Amino acid sequence: MSDVEHKFFTLDDFNLRGRTVLVRVDINSPIDPSTGRILDDHRIRSHLETIKDLENAKVVILAHQSRPGKNDYTTMDQHAIRMSQLLGKRVEYVDGLFDSHVRTRIGNMKSGDKILLENTRFYAEEITLKGESDWNKHKGTHMVSNLAPLVDFFVNDAFAAAHRAQPSLIGFAEVVPNIAGRVMQKELEDIGRAFKENNRPKIAILGGTKIDDSMEVAEHMLSQESMDTILTTGLMGNIFLMASGHDIGKGSVDVLKREFTDYDALVQRAKKILERWGDKIRIPRDIALNVDESRKDVGLEELPSEYPIFDIGLETLMDYTKELINAKLVIVNGPAGVFENEDFSIGTTELFRAVAHSDAFSIIGGGHSVAVLEKLDIEDEINHISTGGGSCINFLAGKPMPGIEALERSKRIFKKGPFQSR
Repeated sequence: MSDVEHKFFTLDDFNLRGRTVLVRVDINSPIDPSTGRILDDHRIRSHLETIKDLENAKVVILAHQSRPGKNDYTTMDQHAIRMSQLLGKRVEYVDGLFDSHVRTRIGNMKSGDKILLENTRFYAEEITLKGESDWNKHKGTHMVSNLAPLVDFFVNDAFAAAHRAQPSLIGFAEVVPNIAGRVMQKELEDIGRAFKENNRPKIAILGGTKIDDSMEVAEHMLSQESMDTILTTGLMGNIFLMASGHDIGKGSVDVLKREFTDYDALVQRAKKILERWGDKIRIPRDIALNVDESRKDVGLEELPSEYPIFDIGLETLMDYTKELINAKLVIVNGPAGVFENEDFSIGTTELFRAVAHSDAFSIIGGGHSVAVLEKLDIEDEINHISTGGGSCINFLAGKPMPGIEALERSKRIFKKGPFQSR
């Protein structure tokens, strides 16, 4: 896939024919709790390239579905059926993780066999050790102790879960060589371009409702000088309007109060960002109010308003679109407004179209953002669509990524190890 020298192993580094390979994927999917039917197979499709590249190996797949207490917390049998349909080859569901019948099945595998083990989160260690920083505790789990002796390599393709420390993601780092799958490799290469390449200008569009996450992304990008301009939209835009001295009115403040108990602290944080990097931050100069379920575009001089802000205004949309014309790289995280409502989808849809039609290398992350792309049918015009919302945000914000750290740790340990490399 790439001639770049990585800090982690890739599938191109080894001849895996006939080897037993444990593959961690993230195929956590929307499920109809009444029927168990998978409603969206996007995550499953994303891993097909990795599975196909392991065609001649013995492939043992690890995955999770939801978490305890949720109504879609279920077995992996339907995932195996759907994966089989998509691959055109059988993926056998095995109802266990490290039980004796599972170990026997792995031992009897032939080249080309593919099996999917039980939901990793059915097992206490995966839940109780979540976030644990002691590598030895993950390495010493029953999951790792029982499965590691049966496999030659561990492939981590679960970028969407790479911000989590759990045994199924990091526990094998020191016991068998860890390899980045195709999804993981592409995510790290493409998102990494935001920080490595110096083609400018670089623009980030930060919107949606996860303001605290977006704040961290903005601070990291600006402190590292990896972005030239940040365009604020959505609730992020509203917070920055307040930070710049605008009274946005009761309707919009009430929305912020419902979403954040500490919205005042977010405003103060935005003020500090503006004080330090104000010349690089763009805030809306007009907005769209929801007036009795109808759109009303108004200038900032008409604020405060009793009606809530539901979108950026048309003049702001034009300003932001002009910013994108000469961009060399654009990162988008989150919609510009309440895009689910047709009257207030204009800011989001037109910004996304502008990104798709620009000459910039484009990266889009977040579940809501992906939903917009699918609705507009412009996925093919975006250079990189991230499979992970939380992990993409954490990576952009420079936060620790245990799944990636495990890959790099494993390469340091095994780079001169006794295994057959290409």
